[in-house]
Amino acid sequence: MIYTKITKQAMKIAFAAHKNQIDKAGMPYIFHPFHLAIQMPDEISMSVALLHDVAEDTEVTFEEMAAQGIPVEVIDMLRLLTHNDAVPYMDYIRRIKECGNKAVISVKLADLAHNSDISRFDAIDDKARARLECYRSAMELLNE
Repeated sequence: MIYTKITKQAMKIAFAAHKNQIDKAGMPYIFHPFHLAIQMPDEISMSVALLHDVAEDTEVTFEEMAAQGIPVEVIDMLRLLTHNDAVPYMDYIRRIKECGNKAVISVKLADLAHNSDISRFDAIDDKARARLECYRSAMELLNE
């Protein structure tokens, strides 16, 4: 883990935002962004990984993150990674691919890989299988 002023602030925001959340595998949610962050090579991509689900899955806004010291560069990447439910999922993935930002694509690929790791789950139902197939298609598109 890279400990800088920005990554430490991103950790604090992520931890506070996800503190009462549980992921689909029944684990504390915060393990997911931390798992992604430790794979990233630099301060910016690590901060993006830590915060990638904050605006999408919590009440914390981009503006609040910026007010807490998160740089515009990170906020712009988070906007690309935040899925609006009104946008079809594969259109969202295409937008990420087309942005050409290597850090954004790396974080999304790490996100999809971790979400696809079936060893995290006690059981896989039909809904989970469909989600895994969607993630597989998304990874293929991003890796083209």
